[in-house]
Amino acid sequence: MERARLSLNQYTVKPWSLERAVAACVEREIPSIAVWRDKLADVGLARAVALVRDAGLRVSSVCRGGFFPSAGAAERAQRIDDTRRAIDEAAALGAPTLVLVCGPAGGQSLTDARAQVADGIAALAGEAAAAHVRLGIEPLHPMMIAERSVIASLREANDLVQTIGSPAVGVVADVYHIFWDAHVDAEIARAGVSIAGFHLSDWTTPRDDVTADRAMIGTGCIELSALAASVAAAGYHDDVEIEILNAEAWANADLDAWLDNAVERYLAVV
Repeated sequence: MERARLSLNQYTVKPWSLERAVAACVEREIPSIAVWRDKLADVGLARAVALVRDAGLRVSSVCRGGFFPSAGAAERAQRIDDTRRAIDEAAALGAPTLVLVCGPAGGQSLTDARAQVADGIAALAGEAAAAHVRLGIEPLHPMMIAERSVIASLREANDLVQTIGSPAVGVVADVYHIFWDAHVDAEIARAGVSIAGFHLSDWTTPRDDVTADRAMIGTGCIELSALAASVAAAGYHDDVEIEILNAEAWANADLDAWLDNAVERYLAVV
């Protein structure tokens, strides 16, 4: 994969503002950026659109929508409305994908929560299609099932895509979340053209925060080149995001050097 497909996911350098992250992309000839909604809120949508446009950047994705399950109907409706706003934000930024973190059970059974996820996505698929935004279901590592997502494997995400049956619904393949699955290559092939994003980091056993203790590309046990080859063979040839959520780096690292290292390892390892 050449630099032309490289995208900086903002949370790789989470302490930076959107302005600083955009400038870092320009400095390093990174052509694309993935925008998080909290950073978007900090500057406002109009300013964010101007920032990426004036810098000549693509927006590979917006993160995140979802968190659909709730025991209360009113709260479920509010969460669907929030994701509806996220679709509009992604459309304004020209992002092809809105990443969905589908949400934990929230005191319900896993079965009920998963049904609510399916209902929430189905309710928005038509609006996403009209906005030319794909809803990218991102399965999260099973360790996160109680706090972030009841969709914990690529197979589950593929099943949802098949059940909903809309071209506006796809999957996001994040190596940190899916590498462990013995059937991952078969599920990547099954996903095929429904792959809406591909994210890179690496895995060493998390010491504390399972969400934000991801390893630098090429320093862990994930077979990155093999997964990249599987995704390419499945037909995905769009932007590839460096998404290395690491709280220790955010707090203590020289983030310019951290990002430079990530870009070098992306080019060398993948």
